[in-house]
Amino acid sequence: MTNKLIIRKAEEKDVPQIFNFIKELAEYEKLSSEVTATEETLKKSLFGERPYAEVLIAEYENEPAGHAIFFHNFSTFVGRPGIYLEDIYVRPHLRGKGIGKNLLLHLIKIAKERNCGRVEWSVLDWNKPSIEFYKKMGAVPMDEWTVFRMTEDKF
Repeated sequence: MTNKLIIRKAEEKDVPQIFNFIKELAEYEKLSSEVTATEETLKKSLFGERPYAEVLIAEYENEPAGHAIFFHNFSTFVGRPGIYLEDIYVRPHLRGKGIGKNLLLHLIKIAKERNCGRVEWSVLDWNKPSIEFYKKMGAVPMDEWTVFRMTEDKF
């Protein structure tokens, strides 16, 4: 498996593939209508003067297989940075090959190297396969927390 799978830091030339993964994930999550990103906004946000997030790219047998998009947050209770995993996505026909697990393990390794106190993410309540996957990896749902959002049209 190791020689079939490569996980690497994304480069600017990967923006079209990252955008394609985002659209595929949105379709899977039945949220395609919410994608307003463009390749240009991603290029600026990921590789511009001030990058706001980082991306890991997974390639399986030289085929783009998936990605993880993440950024730093901060825990006042822990007093250290953390990593927030915005998206982890593996193409449907490549699931079950350990790609998602290896993306998450790679991200955890980065968190350890950067002395982060935690790695967090959200998952849709109906996405039972992902919830079970995360639980098997040792993640714990934060059932007592409610996620709030305010979009730019409200500020």
